[in-house]
Amino acid sequence: MTTDAISKTQTQPATDQPADLYPTRVEGPASEIPRQDKVVWGSAADGPLEQEHLDGFDRKGYLAIEDLVTPAEVEEFRAELRRMSTDPVIRADERTIIESASQEVRTIFEVHRSSEVFARIASDPRVVGRARQILGSDVYIHQSRVNLKPGFGGGDFAWHSDFETWHAEDGLPRMRTVSISISLTDNYSFNGPLMIMPGTHKTYVSCTGKTPNDNYKASLVMQNAGTPDEDILTRMADEHGIDVLAGKSGSAIMFDCNCMHGSNGNISPYPRSNIFLVFNSVENTAVEPFAANSARPTFLGTRDFTPVG
Repeated sequence: MTTDAISKTQTQPATDQPADLYPTRVEGPASEIPRQDKVVWGSAADGPLEQEHLDGFDRKGYLAIEDLVTPAEVEEFRAELRRMSTDPVIRADERTIIESASQEVRTIFEVHRSSEVFARIASDPRVVGRARQILGSDVYIHQSRVNLKPGFGGGDFAWHSDFETWHAEDGLPRMRTVSISISLTDNYSFNGPLMIMPGTHKTYVSCTGKTPNDNYKASLVMQNAGTPDEDILTRMADEHGIDVLAGKSGSAIMFDCNCMHGSNGNISPYPRSNIFLVFNSVENTAVEPFAANSARPTFLGTRDFTPVG
């Protein structure tokens, strides 16, 4: 099959709805379901990551990468982020989320389509090669965004598994998705860095309560539907601990779609920002949502499955 033919077959969701291996948004108590999918699909021969890195990713669900991009690139990304976050047209766009208290930009979605600067890093071999290696196939961008946590008031992100939302509301059938967060500022323990419970990617947490219509409009500001049970979170933290992922600008964190993660608010004087790219396997394209009446807008979960690169 030609590349053009492959691309055309990947631009529409599958017509047959597969079995739901990860039920969620259910009545009754929340539950914990053992993972039904592999974590690492490729091998050391398939990309830049060595076997010890793949083994660590399989075990912990995440991998820290130092100096993924250069200081000059970081400065270019920061300049682009400043431009976008002060552009009144971008601030008024539905893809931009504004902090209600400070009126600072919190998140800008779909930046690989709206910015040439961020489009380049989204298709860069340093990023895409690692995603292909872990997922064992060609990949496409399910979601992209830049996150900002200004000093003295950047908001928190509650504990959650991305896959729970992507499965329930976007229709991703299986756990074959990886995120890459590239730091544009130094991440300290005190300015709201990413926190992960290592090993929690091996267990799926089913959440309770039906998904409201247009749930994304509220959940992008404060998570409600899809919120994990606090007793389960406590048991997970007791068993797995919590890793606080500090690191220098230009470094990156790759993590599995089912990792339980979150971050504190930022009351320090030091801002935190990052580029966030989500790669999904072309063998795991979205179908109809598993626990919502309709799929979220495409800037949150694309329906264009054209491979990157």
